[in-house]
Parts: sequence; structure tokens; C-alpha cells
Amino acid sequence: MSTDENAAEELLRGPEGLGRRDMPTSWTRRPGIEPTPDFLAMIDALRALQDDVTAAVPPPDVLVDTTKTLSELSERLRAYAAPERDQLTGRLITVPGRGQTMSPVLHLDEWSEHHARGHVTFGRFYLGGNGAVHGGAIPLLFDEILGRLANTGGRRPSRTAFLHVNYRSITPIGVELQIEGRFEREEGRKRFLTAELRHGDTLCADAEGLFVQLKPGQP
Repeated sequence: MSTDENAAEELLRGPEGLGRRDMPTSWTRRPGIEPTPDFLAMIDALRALQDDVTAAVPPPDVLVDTTKTLSELSERLRAYAAPERDQLTGRLITVPGRGQTMSPVLHLDEWSEHHARGHVTFGRFYLGGNGAVHGGAIPLLFDEILGRLANTGGRRPSRTAFLHVNYRSITPIGVELQIEGRFEREEGRKRFLTAELRHGDTLCADAEGLFVQLKPGQP
């Protein structure tokens, strides 16, 4: 049995008796969690900071001042740390990017139970070299669109068991790209999906994903 099959089988078995909070089953809502303009503005500022830090080669005095400021901000926010179930980051399902800054911001233009289409722009933060997106950032995007599609349409929550990415051409930063995901089929608890990332007529990458429905109590 391959490593990928082992991972899938582990999800299919799943531990019993572990408490969890259900994942979202639609693209447009997550009960009890509402975005706030002030929080979203902070996340946007952090995204911009990530790009600016990546591009900057500042002099020593600016480095010292910036490090001090960032440390002070971190300490200030640390006082308001919440348990995982209560945090906002990554759980604001009604807004592009879900209020987090790890993955590139996915803007959905159309979606249904079996199809999703959107656009994305990779900022300087995701640069791998020579104007190309870092190869490790592309699977993040595919997992975002396929994971959400796997769990929509009233389907029970699932997790990624396998994600295979083919890099077809350079994926450029700083330009709008088109992404499309499809729910191909379902076999028991296994869900099979595919996706493509394009720059105009150029296929940048495509992916195949396997998602496995969680058992009750499986985290």
C-alpha cells in the first residue's frame, strides 16, 4: 500500500470519541462567526506587511525600529489570545481568504455543489524566484478550493487525504489568475476532486485531490 493510500485508510478508520466542532457545509456561512470590518482591516494590513517585508532591504536603523514595533504589536495582541474554537482567523467563511494570511486570497466568482470558479493574485510574499510563485504555495491554493468544495452542498465534513499537483508552467506573481475546481465523484466516504490554475490561456498547474469524510467524533 502506498503512502497516500495509507493516509486515506487512516482517515477512513479515524479515532473514536474525540470531541470536535463541525466544519462548514456551505460556501457562504459558518454559524456563530461573523466578520468585523476592523478585524478584516487588520488582516489586510498584515497581508500588505508580508509583501513589503519580503521586498524590503532596509538600512540597519529601520530594521531596529521595525523589529521593535513588530515585537510591541505581538505583545499587545498576545493579551487577547483566544482558544482555537473562538478564534476568527481562518474561520470567516463569508470573506475571501477566510481572515487568514497563510494562503493566497481566493475570490470566488461562481460556485455550486460540484463546481467552483474564482480568481487569485499571488503577492510578493509568495515569490519563489524570477517572478514565479513558490511551488509550495500552489498546493495551498488548491487545497483551499478543493477542501471547501468537498464540504459544500450539505456533505458531511471531510479532510484532505491526498493532493497531487502537476506544475505545467511558471505561475507568475502580481497578476490575476483563474482557478477552477470540480467535484468529480464520490465512493463511500471518499471524495475525488480536480482543479486547474490558469494565467489567461496558459495552464500553470492542475491538481487531483482525495478527501475522506470524517466519522462522528473524528477531529
